[in-house]
Amino acid sequence: MNIEGLNPQQSSATTHLGSPLLVLAGAGSGKTRVITHKIAWLIRNAGYAAYQIAAITFTNKAAREMKERTLSLLSRQEAKGLTVSTFHTLGLSIIRSEIETLGYKSGFSIFDAQDSASILKELAYKEDNLADEDTESRWIISRWKNDFVNPEQALQIAENPKEVQAAILYGKYQRQLKAYNGLDFDDLIVLPTQLLENNEAVRTKWQNRLRYLLIDEYQDTNACQYRMIKLLAGVRGEITAVGDDDQSIYAWRGAQPENLNLLQQDYPMLKVVKLEQNYRSTEFILGAANHLIANNPHLFDKKLWSALGYGEKILIMPCRTAEHEAEKVITEILKYKFRARAEPEDFAILYRSNHQGKLFERVLRENNLPYRVTGGQSFFERAEVKDTLAYIRLIANPTDDAAFLRVVNTPKREIGLSTLEKLGTYAYERGTTLLAASHEFGFAQRISNRAKLNLDRFTDWIEHLIRSVDNFTPHEFIRQIINDIGYEDYLLNMSSSPKMAERRMDNVKEVFKWIERLYDDGDGKETLGEIVAHMTLMDLLERNREDKDNNEITLMTLHSSKGLEYPYVFIVGVEEDLIPHANSLSENEEGLEEERRLMYVGITRAKQQLTISYAKTRSRYGEELTCEPSRFLDELPAANIEWEDKRQISPEQKQENADAYMKDILAMLEE
Repeated sequence: MNIEGLNPQQSSATTHLGSPLLVLAGAGSGKTRVITHKIAWLIRNAGYAAYQIAAITFTNKAAREMKERTLSLLSRQEAKGLTVSTFHTLGLSIIRSEIETLGYKSGFSIFDAQDSASILKELAYKEDNLADEDTESRWIISRWKNDFVNPEQALQIAENPKEVQAAILYGKYQRQLKAYNGLDFDDLIVLPTQLLENNEAVRTKWQNRLRYLLIDEYQDTNACQYRMIKLLAGVRGEITAVGDDDQSIYAWRGAQPENLNLLQQDYPMLKVVKLEQNYRSTEFILGAANHLIANNPHLFDKKLWSALGYGEKILIMPCRTAEHEAEKVITEILKYKFRARAEPEDFAILYRSNHQGKLFERVLRENNLPYRVTGGQSFFERAEVKDTLAYIRLIANPTDDAAFLRVVNTPKREIGLSTLEKLGTYAYERGTTLLAASHEFGFAQRISNRAKLNLDRFTDWIEHLIRSVDNFTPHEFIRQIINDIGYEDYLLNMSSSPKMAERRMDNVKEVFKWIERLYDDGDGKETLGEIVAHMTLMDLLERNREDKDNNEITLMTLHSSKGLEYPYVFIVGVEEDLIPHANSLSENEEGLEEERRLMYVGITRAKQQLTISYAKTRSRYGEELTCEPSRFLDELPAANIEWEDKRQISPEQKQENADAYMKDILAMLEE
């Protein structure tokens, strides 16, 4: 049965039932179309209600796109109750539903990376004064959580002193989080998985609630996510997993492409459907990608093909220096802009590391070309902005425990983690907030007089601020708070340089100006509470900002480019130690294989034209170094590439190109 608009392989995947299904979806092969059509087919043809189906992916953007495309196929009534979410959002839903079974109280806080780092830093300092261990420990603990390793198991498998230290901190860290009624990002997967594994009643309940699962980007699942899905699917195995082992580029965050292979072991009746027709790129581009990735071992063999014709050969541009590379790439962009009438949004410049983008930004600015850098840090994610907003949140809402914990020791007030852990435990037992619990007589009996004095000094001050908030305009009020706590001096002590401290303080001042503008504008934003609500919304909107808001050239890392496509793609800095990256080469053969997959992802972003460049010399830390072209260039088929420095152009062709160039410029001027 072929479904209209789908090719035979896509139709086969869409209509398959009766056994677990793995869809091997090559780059640009229409995997989202298969998932959305399968959801519609399950509801209309297979007797499933929408509320019995869950489609799970990795990013909010992918989930939103998937839901929008599904709703275009179904009526709102048909889609009512459908779950389309990220792994973490699904985990959060399970936690909220089973909060009492998990032993947490409602209104728990979710700690971000900076909050977690602060807790670990304090714990590490108390643990034999190993204050410098917290950063590495945080990554080790996160890796263990992704691998579904608990603190007791971590102590048994720790292989070196750093891992032993991390294992000790792991147990203390989890107890601290529980005392705060808090979870970190990894816990949103770990806790539901532990509950599903250990509680048969809860497991049965969720298996009956979600009767069919569709998992996107299966090659990016880690051990804990794989376990969670397996527990939800149960023995029925009503599951469609969509993935591509050639696009697994997230080993550094726990992704295990071998999970695709595990499906065959766990579900012997697994059916495999390959999507090999690419609807994005030309044959020259796909042929080069196939040739490159063939150097990796494969769990499943597949070969992408295209019906879009051969197209243009891949252009390889050797450059003298990194600066020369940036200039040549922008020149090529200008050429396509004039000759092909391409828009800025048609171009993407991809690199291995964020620092490579700065030179391209400079040359783009010099040529008045609009651009944007994706993957940079949001204004709201900066520590100094979060500190300032946390004070505002706590004063506007004294029940905000997460805000309380962020500011209680920012700057330091000699309120130790032991005191805060006891406060968290006491507040949990009493079913109240941290601020309210801090004044109760029962809590005072659990800590020393000195600890009580330090905590009272802080909480009394906060409550004084709460009482006096209406006496000032919001921006004057928060400016006074920042001055009172000596935050500028705090930044000076905490920053790597005075200039860095100044830049961070400028961000704080921007918050002052923002609050003042909101207050002056009025329109329901006159009080601190109203302003907090507005800023929270703006934070969410910025985090969820679509990738293409404006007509701009995109600069991003190769990792960030996954899932995107552009008519004209430039992969820059294709040199040894950059791509493949030196850090990956120092690990093992698997590191090289992942770097090759990363290059493959970059190549398959291009629709019409791919240009690859490298510099022969590059300045690093003030030293001029000679660069070797990447080994991956030798793995591209000669028939699919053209070297810029070996191109033979006749005088007639040069004149023809010049005439066409001038004709295009004149045509643009006449518009």
